[in-house]
Amino acid sequence: MTKPLALLLFSTIILLSCTNEEPLRETGKNWPVYGGNQAGNRYSPLDQINRDNIQDIEVAWTYRAAEENSQSKGGIQCQPIVVDGVLFGIGMELQLFALDAQTGNELWEFDPQTRGKSRGLVYWEDGDDKRILYSVGPNLYSLNAETGILIPEFGNNGIVDLHIGLSGGNPDRDMSKLGISSTSPGAIYRNTLIMGSTVSESGNAPPGHIRGFDVVTGALKWVFHTIPQPGELGYETWPKDAYKEIGGANNWSGLVVDDERGEVYLGTGSPSSDFYGGNREGANLFANCVLALDAESGELKWYYQTIHHDLWDRDLPSPPNLTTITHKGRRVDVAVQATKDGLVYVLDRDTGESIFPVEERAVPTDGLPGEVPFPTQKYPVKPLPLSRQVYTEKDISDISPETYEFIKEKYYAYKTDHKFAPPSKSGILAFGYSGGAEWGGNAIDQDGILYQNANEDPWILEMQETQTSELQVASGNSPKKLYEITCAACHGSDLKGSGASFPDISALKGQWTKKDLKDIIQKGRGRMPSFPHLSKKQREMIAAYVMNPSQNITEEVHMEENVYQGESKTNKRDQSQFGFKPRFVAKVWKRLLDQNGYPGVKPPWGTLNAIDLNTGEYLWRVPLGEYPELTKQGIPTTGTDSYGGPIVTAGGLVFIGGTRDERFRAFDKKTGKVVWEHQLPAGGFATPITYEVNGRQYVVIAAGGGRGQKTGGDYIAFALPVDKLQNN
Repeated sequence: MTKPLALLLFSTIILLSCTNEEPLRETGKNWPVYGGNQAGNRYSPLDQINRDNIQDIEVAWTYRAAEENSQSKGGIQCQPIVVDGVLFGIGMELQLFALDAQTGNELWEFDPQTRGKSRGLVYWEDGDDKRILYSVGPNLYSLNAETGILIPEFGNNGIVDLHIGLSGGNPDRDMSKLGISSTSPGAIYRNTLIMGSTVSESGNAPPGHIRGFDVVTGALKWVFHTIPQPGELGYETWPKDAYKEIGGANNWSGLVVDDERGEVYLGTGSPSSDFYGGNREGANLFANCVLALDAESGELKWYYQTIHHDLWDRDLPSPPNLTTITHKGRRVDVAVQATKDGLVYVLDRDTGESIFPVEERAVPTDGLPGEVPFPTQKYPVKPLPLSRQVYTEKDISDISPETYEFIKEKYYAYKTDHKFAPPSKSGILAFGYSGGAEWGGNAIDQDGILYQNANEDPWILEMQETQTSELQVASGNSPKKLYEITCAACHGSDLKGSGASFPDISALKGQWTKKDLKDIIQKGRGRMPSFPHLSKKQREMIAAYVMNPSQNITEEVHMEENVYQGESKTNKRDQSQFGFKPRFVAKVWKRLLDQNGYPGVKPPWGTLNAIDLNTGEYLWRVPLGEYPELTKQGIPTTGTDSYGGPIVTAGGLVFIGGTRDERFRAFDKKTGKVVWEHQLPAGGFATPITYEVNGRQYVVIAAGGGRGQKTGGDYIAFALPVDKLQNN
């Protein structure tokens, strides 16, 4: 339920505030903010490149953003920014760089000497003080935008530790050893930098509290508790003292700002651990919520929960998009939130109430032992879902008779009749783990038309009991049990993973060394968070098990090294900082694929959609991407899953990459027709930008590849040929 909070308590710690009244540069010549502008519209008023001349654009420059012989497998997911003719971006090794936006020539580069994932950056200035802020791993960096040198008066010589502010009010939880990063950039309001975080999805996750930092000094200004503490609104939606051990409910997908209202808007993810919530009975506020906070204080203005007591990892995957629509004859400022399960919520920006009808319906509650699934969930009436909600027999892939028979057997093995069927040991088949919508976000033009890419990926989820009681005895933890608690939620107990996001690690011997694995476990890589709280011994045990899971490893970790809660009174305080052991974890969590590795569902497998937000009606829906080898067989364009979002321009074009065929496309925004495409050197799994320098419009995308395909490392700029500019 939506709750405006004029008279209610809010979950904040308020410290110091300062102001900078200078507005950010407008989007057009610049692309000064992740998402294009503060509202996250991904819209540009530029129209030099348009429907009439799009076929004439060419590569204007290419910048290599990867080291020679780079070993990075994660690709580039960064949407760069442009301010006053300078492009700021992030490379394959997470290095930050500045380029001449007209030529692609490098101006400076900064290497954080830390690895992880980072999708964007923040620009701030006050007079001659111009800064770039971004995060890698647990560190938030502030650099001089003109030189690339760390700002010494910010935090500790230019660096703020993102663990700050997570354990407030809970002295028994030392968060400093828990894994945290921020894959998406923060948002700026005046002199306040608001940050979310990326945390583990297992029982050892820190809480995902939202924090405001002084952009000048790095000092913590406020904290909003996404897992409420005693006396705070929402505390009653959890078991008593749940905040002492449960983590997650984090904003990993980014934030947007309404400068006039002085409010920041964001979406949160599920509580940890994924798929089992036996220790967190209740609705679990403020997990899976769209939140509106006062940007200067962190005070909660309203919330809207999209999933109660999430058991399906249905985080809100992208920032809200702020726009104004005409509804029932009046103009309404709204926050638009797309979801991983393919829903689109259009919320009044003042109250958080849905503009279109939403029904609260009864759902199944037959969960695993100890689980108490929430009895109702939301069903928006408009707009209709972007993707399928339940896998039925008519959805079985029929691209060939062999495929149909192969998938039919899988379908009947995991047949699931309800979208909200709780996870089980026998397994469920469901949509909504990798979109619907994903982290690339969406674009909205000046007419209130939403452009959103969507995935149609069915997944198999099968649970198993961890036998956690055995982990509480003095003999300690076996390697297999450590793996199940720490890693199985993503990679499965069979180590088979679930596609590019959570790769198969069952046959790493000969491909990776044990040292490589220990380093990744400690520091993280790509989507995988770091696990610095594990002892050296525990990292060795997990690495040994992954390298040879069939070997009978009998060596165990002694109680003094056990990082999970146990019965030892002498070590109870030390262990309590590290969360809990979920009773059930994922045994199998993977995409349903056919015998040839294609999605195990009838096409389309990926779409691009245009929705009129004024009415909630679809204008068009078309397949996005293709598998060329299937097209050659005469199979109609299937679409592919896509990662990276669209932008829309006044030139009547929607630009988007993100597909498995590694193409960059422009669509006519009125018809959904492809009017231009370019074969990239590697997948463009990032959201593009557009800007103007010296009268010439550029469109740029990062072609970093990855996601189970070849890696790249280039930023590629497109523009009209110089001799064509005179005709525009």
